[in-house]
Amino acid sequence: MNKLYIGNVSAEASEEDFETIFEQWKIPHSGPFLVKTGYAFVDCPDEKAAMKAIDVLSGKVELHGKVLEVEHSVPKRQRSCKLQIRNIPPHMQWEVLDGMLAQYGAVQSCEQVNTDTETAVVNVRYATKDQARLAMEKLNGSMMENYTLKVSYIPDETATPEGPPAGGRRGFNARGPPRSGSPGLGARPKVQSDIPLRMLVPTQFVGAIIGKEGATIRNITKQTHSKIDIHRKENAGAAEKPITIHSTPDGCSNACKTIMDIMQKEALDTKFTEEIPLKILAHNSFVGRLIGKEGRNLKKIEQETGTKITISPLQDLTLYNPERTITVKGSIEACAKAEEEVMKKIRESYESDMAAMNLQSNLIPGLNLNALGLFPTTAPGMGPSMSSITPPGAHGGSSSFGGHPESETVHLFIPALAVGAIIGKQGQHIKQLSHFAGASIKIAPAEGMDAKQRMVIIVGPPEAQFKAQCRIFGKLKEENFFGPKEEVKLEAHIKVPAFAAGRVIGKGGKTVNELQNLTCAEVVVPRDQTPDENDQVIVKISGHFFACQLAQRKIQEILAQVRRQQQQQQQQQLKPTSGPQAPMPRRK
Repeated sequence: MNKLYIGNVSAEASEEDFETIFEQWKIPHSGPFLVKTGYAFVDCPDEKAAMKAIDVLSGKVELHGKVLEVEHSVPKRQRSCKLQIRNIPPHMQWEVLDGMLAQYGAVQSCEQVNTDTETAVVNVRYATKDQARLAMEKLNGSMMENYTLKVSYIPDETATPEGPPAGGRRGFNARGPPRSGSPGLGARPKVQSDIPLRMLVPTQFVGAIIGKEGATIRNITKQTHSKIDIHRKENAGAAEKPITIHSTPDGCSNACKTIMDIMQKEALDTKFTEEIPLKILAHNSFVGRLIGKEGRNLKKIEQETGTKITISPLQDLTLYNPERTITVKGSIEACAKAEEEVMKKIRESYESDMAAMNLQSNLIPGLNLNALGLFPTTAPGMGPSMSSITPPGAHGGSSSFGGHPESETVHLFIPALAVGAIIGKQGQHIKQLSHFAGASIKIAPAEGMDAKQRMVIIVGPPEAQFKAQCRIFGKLKEENFFGPKEEVKLEAHIKVPAFAAGRVIGKGGKTVNELQNLTCAEVVVPRDQTPDENDQVIVKISGHFFACQLAQRKIQEILAQVRRQQQQQQQQQLKPTSGPQAPMPRRK
């Protein structure tokens, strides 16, 4: 990876010119300069020298009136999935970088490179060539906090024919060592996975897991480098108690196996004869992807681990408990293997969702992700903060978007073939979804025999809209109505007062163009619409989930502004009517 390509070279440039420049900047090179028309090549003795040449010369040094461009020389066959991203803002957080990279595909690794520059440099590997190519096109030259990102291919010695590897996903597996003591991205925590392992254990074994004066649990914690919470006071009198394990995926698995071994030994000592299955708790929003279409993912895990896996029914869910119980039966070794595979799937789903969420959630004003109940950080027993979180839907009409928001109506268009999946067996899924989101959800009749789309009518405040639409988008992905590499994009219609349509469009289409640029959604206000009986017209919004949400919120902000201005005008009109009247005499 030490061969350099030098571009934008003047026709007058010679080998001696490059020798002088490299000597001037004290950059070592291990071979002669190969100068061609418009470009040149040179070998450096090591990666550090190559990086110094790129950092010091590229875009900064001029030769015969042309500014040189310096990057790694990558043979075509090795231009595969690996990229180097330079000039990253020094204070940028890993989470922000993760979210940015995940927009373009499944990131398999992202390693920070040690350099002498103030800005940070990372080497990124995507799952496929197309994803790397897209990231290169979109990010190279793009501005980030006044820094211009520089992206180039780096040699991929392992380049193979196209195709994602097993487990390729929108997430982040490996992470190289961060640059210690530098102002770059800062140390990325290695200690634990973002999502803990949650288990249910029979109450009679809790004492054995804790041990005398807590000795056993301390020992497990020390050996597996994990933090373990046993929620003894939850569900007083219940036959089972939840345990939350925070650690790396390996640490969680080791702690889980140790706990299973302790329970097995305690069962023998107390002559407890019933089978003790492994019970894992997982947030409902991840379970569909764990199961897979027609149960394929779950069947595969069962076959590979020699276990029997069942999942608690949807009907057991409540707003206070959004978790499903995954019961694994088999030997301890088999259950331990199954736990690894189950949690791998759940972590993939979580990281995929969080990467997408991080991209644009900060652009939705006042959106409190914890109150939405979409992610497991608010699951029961996850920490002391639970007592301060009011369950979604228990606000009595209030919402995390602030104040007492008005109910909104959104028409979401889904593939006609997906109607059965949204309704569920005997209407269970749509009822559950309606209850979970706190919204009215109905599917309108088909407009014709050959209708390819059906309209879902969602009525509820902003938070309910967010939750309901999020699950519908997610369900369509889970049920494979969109391809594995295809993003779920739907069309949503909202109605606005006819007199406010102009405000949504803006002068010369300025507002609607800004909306589209900000949200990445397509926003169309069809011209020559005839207002309906309520004097309203339709605004069409198309895009992926967060784009749609952001566009909806921004349009609602515009409408709220219009309403406020109307109220002010009405109040001002009322004032003069009381002006000419003589004041009422004060009573004495």
